[in-house]
Amino acid sequence: MSECTHNCSSCGESCSERTTPQDFRAPANGLSHIGKVIAVVSGKGGVGKSTVTSSLAVAMRRLGKKVGVLDADITGPSIPTAFGVHTKAEGSELGIYPVETKTGIEIMSLNLLMENETDPVVWRGPVIAGAVKQFWTDVIWGDVDYLFVDMPPGTGDVPLTVFQSLPVDGIIVVTSPQELVSMIVTKAVKMAEMMHIPVLGLVENYSYYECPDCGRRHAVFGESHIDQTAAQHGLKVLARLPIDPAAAAACDAGTIEDFEPNYLADVAKALAE
Repeated sequence: MSECTHNCSSCGESCSERTTPQDFRAPANGLSHIGKVIAVVSGKGGVGKSTVTSSLAVAMRRLGKKVGVLDADITGPSIPTAFGVHTKAEGSELGIYPVETKTGIEIMSLNLLMENETDPVVWRGPVIAGAVKQFWTDVIWGDVDYLFVDMPPGTGDVPLTVFQSLPVDGIIVVTSPQELVSMIVTKAVKMAEMMHIPVLGLVENYSYYECPDCGRRHAVFGESHIDQTAAQHGLKVLARLPIDPAAAAACDAGTIEDFEPNYLADVAKALAE
């Protein structure tokens, strides 16, 4: 360790003398003007996080906001498929241009840069994290009111990079009813707390299935524990989403922007307010 100059702003060491926290945030592209950055996270895969991200973006766009989606799930990108976007992103000496969906939502995903959408990404963690950071520093987002970040599951390299490098205003945690998930949610919430990122609330997906014949709701994945989990951490339950085969079909067909009803419309309104 070199001799201390007592100038913490130019020092990378971590010691008891440090008086100011280190700021690892990276500057956005000079042509980007981004209002709020909201990350959508989950402690595990398969809970419908990308569907929630896409639906939130659509709902916010319907409110007249300028919206972008940064697909940070490098090894499992699904945002382009949900929006039916298969054209390639282009770039210039100024940076990379996101691809615009039919309703004007800007998206950036690794699948928009790959020669073939089905080519696997066989990269180590630091390289994946570096690509996500470049989606912030090199992409020309232009004027965006809300940038939603679709995160990969877990608490590894990419979430750490996003929380440190991007000015995240808050996160939304997506969960499902199984009791096991409450423990995994706690991990995601604790990571956000460690990184000093506000948790805006919880969204429970696959909450119930409503019978089209009798209207009765069935807890297919077991009784919900989201109220207890939210109370444990002092968080809000933002939404409980049903199992809707039509919603899944819309994502598969790339028509998420046309799907009705948008179950996250009220959440988007709350965020906009």
